[in-house]
Order: sequence, then structure tokens, then C-alpha cells
Amino acid sequence: MDRTAHYPGNATPAPAIRRATLLLGAVLATALAGCGGGDRTRATQPAPAGARDWAVVTPEDPAAANAVLMRAISLVGTPYRYGGNTPDGGFDCSGLVNYVYRDMLDLRLPRTSSQLAAYQGPKISPSRLAAADLVFFGSRGRVTHVGIYVGEGRFVHAPSTGGTVRLDHLDGAYWRDHYTGARRVLE
Repeated sequence: MDRTAHYPGNATPAPAIRRATLLLGAVLATALAGCGGGDRTRATQPAPAGARDWAVVTPEDPAAANAVLMRAISLVGTPYRYGGNTPDGGFDCSGLVNYVYRDMLDLRLPRTSSQLAAYQGPKISPSRLAAADLVFFGSRGRVTHVGIYVGEGRFVHAPSTGGTVRLDHLDGAYWRDHYTGARRVLE
């Protein structure tokens, strides 16, 4: 089967090739979105359906934030384990946060998600989230979960028993409904 439609003097790729090219462009745009810009610029990649137009806010210490993000993302796929705080033993949500900040920045943070939510540092509005901010979830006034914000409405976390460390979007139905706030650790 011919994969191109031929027009005089022009070859146009078939729809499957066009989609692959667009997907590659979207992946590259997403990967490069945090590489530059001022204090507040708009992401070039359109937000998913129903999502906010996420602002790109440059962290106070971009090198430290990048180290935190790269380490957190490298742990995606690590098994969840209640009370876990190492890559070999698995992670719970606050164990993941503690491990990443300790490993990359030698920063000792409180151990539980509720203690992390009360930790020093300013509370951050969703429109001002920067890479490496901590995002919190819970219900009825209690914080029960924490993750590390990576940008464009996404965060890394260790979600639940039987799961693994993964990337999720703040606008996912569960996370949107249980979002309780954010704190900036890096200043």
C-alpha cells in the first residue's frame, strides 16, 4: 500500500505518518516547555481537555528544581509500599518526597503528608505552581497525600497499594476533587 498521496510536485504523508509526526512534535514541545522563559510565560502545548491553561513559573533555584524533578521522574515505576522510603524497598507518597529531596539536595523534610503540608514555606496558588513544589490532597480538612509538581499540571507521586510511582495530572477527576493546596520548599 502506498503511504503517500501524490499531488503534482508534492508528496503528503498518509494520516498515520502525519499523526506520528504531530505526536513527536508534541512530545518535544512538552519536554522543552520548561527550558526557558521569564517568571511567567504561557506553555506552548495546549492543555488537555478540561484542564487549565497552566502557567510556566520559573523556580527560584532552577538547578535544584531540575535535580528534584529528574530524580523523581527516574523513580517512576518503583513499587508502592506503605512506610517505604527507598527505591529498593518501595515508596509511599511522603517517603518518595523525603527520599528525592534528601538524595538530591540533602534536605531533611517532615515524614508524613500532613506534616509536610504544615512545613515552613509559602502556600502556593495553583496558578503559581513551579517545578518541585509539593502538591497536597485529602478530604474533610485532612491532608492524606503528597506529590511533587513537575509542570503543565502534572505531578509525580506514589499513589496506592498495588501501584507504582507515576505521573498524574492535577485535573484528573480524583486529584482535582481532592486537591488541598501546595507549598514551595525551594526558595
